[in-house]
Amino acid sequence: MAAYKVEICGVNTSKLPILKEEEKKALFDKIKQGDSNARDCYIKGNLRLVLSVIKRFHNHNENVDDLFQIGCIGLMKAIDNFDTSVGVKFSTYAVPMIIGEIRRYLRDNSSYRIPRSLRDIAYKAMQAKEQLSRASQKEPTLDEISNACDIPKEDIVYALDAIQTPLSLFDPVYTDGGDTLYVMDQISDKKNKEENWIEDLSLNDAMSRLNERDEKIIKLRFFEGKTQIEVADEIHISQAQVSRLEKNALKSMYQYLKTEGDH
Repeated sequence: MAAYKVEICGVNTSKLPILKEEEKKALFDKIKQGDSNARDCYIKGNLRLVLSVIKRFHNHNENVDDLFQIGCIGLMKAIDNFDTSVGVKFSTYAVPMIIGEIRRYLRDNSSYRIPRSLRDIAYKAMQAKEQLSRASQKEPTLDEISNACDIPKEDIVYALDAIQTPLSLFDPVYTDGGDTLYVMDQISDKKNKEENWIEDLSLNDAMSRLNERDEKIIKLRFFEGKTQIEVADEIHISQAQVSRLEKNALKSMYQYLKTEGDH
């Protein structure tokens, strides 16, 4: 069966290379030494990542070639700024940067013109957030961003809200190893940190039937309010694996509770 071929910006997507983890590491070591050929190889090896991201913008009336080129700019920025010592996968770091680059392009070319003053405030806030995140290795608070920008919190919230493109929780973010990750998979459950609800739903018994890893994932996600990325980092697997294991564990618990409820 012939490989599915799509021409985007003159690129035959069926012939794009797929880099193995050891190849990625070797190339990045060369990139850090200033090897431009290694950088080109790394870009080509991650063009599929750009393609998976631009699929979520299919409802925008934009030329797919344009979106692909803008996504590639985001990819190159991610490569130039990625810190291998942080301990996260490159795709986890790159996807938000690619999405951000495309959103900026869509905002700047939108028929609905956002006042320049609001865009300036929003961009300053996003830059401050990125710098604070890198410095502290954690998500900064609104107060911290406000202090760093010297801009009132209310103005930051209003500006960021004005430039946002509405999202559905079921919008795909990217595909990792055949598992599609959605917006809802990136969100932590803050309101369910307390454990009092577990007693009423008889979940203790259901959780006790999970294996040790699945039980830990459920506790981290729904009792400690951690995101899938944070869970993946803690138990040393990919976010896609966390997503799949979480869904299977919840399904298993649901089936157990349903069976118990029928008795």
